[in-house]
Amino acid sequence: MFKAITFIKSAAKVTQAPSDGLDEIILCGRSNVGKSSFINSFFNRKNIAKTSSSPGKTRTLNYYLVDNKFYIVDLPGFGYAKVSKAEREQWQRLIEKYILTSKTIKYAFHFIDSRHKPTELDLLLNKFLSDINLPYAIVLSKADKLKQSEKAKAKQVVLDTISSKLSTSDIILYSAMKPMGRKEIFEIMRKL
Repeated sequence: MFKAITFIKSAAKVTQAPSDGLDEIILCGRSNVGKSSFINSFFNRKNIAKTSSSPGKTRTLNYYLVDNKFYIVDLPGFGYAKVSKAEREQWQRLIEKYILTSKTIKYAFHFIDSRHKPTELDLLLNKFLSDINLPYAIVLSKADKLKQSEKAKAKQVVLDTISSKLSTSDIILYSAMKPMGRKEIFEIMRKL
């Protein structure tokens, strides 16, 4: 596994991103889907990423340096209804501009709550990642809340809902509470 992760900075504008040219892996998905919990659990650090029971906590691009080799970038969650429409649109513009202009993004993890069918916003994000040919996998978070019989079904629901080039190996069941999905994600990061 990786040895060190350090929070570097939050960027409210693309121009505030680190300029050292290191590769980046982005975490994207709806608000309150478990991206911050993923960072804390995957890297075995209790509070490196701030988590909250109320959605919409992440409002900037948050950069975490891993082993001084690459960044994990936690993007603002989308679809959070309790902020103004103008603020949601500002987040969307920030995310789109960042993804479209960055030369260092190598991979994306698209987080979807394993207990729910992908939303319209998930379908739009999936299409966006596919259209720009950014390699990605779908991480079905909170998978510890599923019964064993529901796990394969959750993957199939994603495959049936999202029309793309994905296969079941591109869909990873993950739990921040139990050791589920870590090996698969580590292998992807290691290869990158």
